[in-house]
Amino acid sequence: MAQYAVLIFSPAPADPMELTPDYIALLERYPAQVAELGGQIVTGFALQPSTTATAVRGDLVTDGPFIEAKEVVAGFFVLEAPDLDTAVQIAKLNPATIDGGVEVRPLFEPPVE
Repeated sequence: MAQYAVLIFSPAPADPMELTPDYIALLERYPAQVAELGGQIVTGFALQPSTTATAVRGDLVTDGPFIEAKEVVAGFFVLEAPDLDTAVQIAKLNPATIDGGVEVRPLFEPPVE
């Protein structure tokens, strides 16, 4: 089955300690919804708030995210799904789409020689 990165975007600073009980309930339901559509979450990670980020550009190191934005990357997971259409259907059900958004991107597979 193909694998996809699903990047989670939330309003800055996207502090995982500030999730509401209602949002947590949606997150707890999500794996069952993924399975119903024929997908499987392989692994996933929440990130610390964007205020903890350190950006590196060449020799320049600065506090804060790489790009200042209203929405920041709050986490990501690797999803196995039969195809991109299914991966997008699964992503649409993610609770992050309520106040932020998600990006689905196929994982790179080097060509077989």
